Amino acid sequence: MRAQADFTLDGGTLAFSGPMTVASLGPVDSRLRAIAEPVDRIDLGNVTRIDTVGAWTAWHLSQRLDAKVVSCSPEAERLIAAISKADDNRVPVEAPRLPVLERVPAQIGDTMIGLGHGALQVLGFLGQTVQSLGQLIAHPGRFRAKALVHQMELVGVNALGIIGLMSFLVGIVIAQQGAVQLRQFGAEIYTVNLVGRLTLRELGILMTAIMVAGRSGSAFSAQLGTMKLTEEVDAMRTIGVSPMEALVLPRILATMLMMPLLGIYSAALGIVGGAFLASLTLGIPFLTFLSRIQEVVPLHDVWVGLLKGPVFGLIVSVAGCYQGMQVKANAEEVGTRTTSAVVMAIFMVIVLDAFFAIFFTEIGWG
Repeated sequence: MRAQADFTLDGGTLAFSGPMTVASLGPVDSRLRAIAEPVDRIDLGNVTRIDTVGAWTAWHLSQRLDAKVVSCSPEAERLIAAISKADDNRVPVEAPRLPVLERVPAQIGDTMIGLGHGALQVLGFLGQTVQSLGQLIAHPGRFRAKALVHQMELVGVNALGIIGLMSFLVGIVIAQQGAVQLRQFGAEIYTVNLVGRLTLRELGILMTAIMVAGRSGSAFSAQLGTMKLTEEVDAMRTIGVSPMEALVLPRILATMLMMPLLGIYSAALGIVGGAFLASLTLGIPFLTFLSRIQEVVPLHDVWVGLLKGPVFGLIVSVAGCYQGMQVKANAEEVGTRTTSAVVMAIFMVIVLDAFFAIFFTEIGWG
């Protein structure tokens, strides 16, 4: 006959005897559930054999009765420790939802705190970038010129086609919509002013920054995030290569250098698009439109676009590199961080563009 588990309860000590296994604990299960007396100790000294079910039974009783398990064999101690650790890692049961009037302010507060922590982390990342740049200036031999040129090709040269097409079409749209409104006042000729100033001052560099954020900023995040997952970044640190110098700085410098050039290129194609539409629908000759641009667009509008370029390039590249370097868990986080990089870059670019509009108006460049 198979031996069965048994127990006695005497003076606050619950003493088990026999095997504590899945096959032997069944007959005593109902008696164990009915225990209501205070128990201080659970004694396993007379247990001949124990498996996971027996260890769980002892551990569960210790939690329910607030008792201490004593006289464990090494095997029992190991199993109980494993079960305790597994219980600590279980997914907690969600607390009941708060009322709407309490939940909404709480969520807003959590979001604002998260934004504050994120802003501090981005500033810290930017500080690391400046520190790495200072080290490169002090040791020029460590500068990776080939990596910089390669990133300039990826960010700038390879983007000429899509940015040129986008800017040409945007120029056509601005000229067409502007002409429709100005025709009501017999002022179609001022379409030249509208297209010239809007593309050189605002839309040229703004649309370019948005396009670069979606194209290159997302690529930075995905590339660096994948390198983090495959532990390439850790391997670089192990062999004494700084990831900031080798991976981050070339991308940031390339974007800052190429953004003003792409902005001017975008503005030029926008003006060409506006001139093309004007020659077809407004009766303004193509070359006359271009020569008129030189007369009606002040030089400081060109400088406004040029000054915005490096700042927007810094924002886009830092957002992409920062989000990529934050990847830690799995491939899904790469996608999440890539999306965050694009959203962060575009949001900050638009916010700073509004700031620049107010600033340049206040200094007389409006």
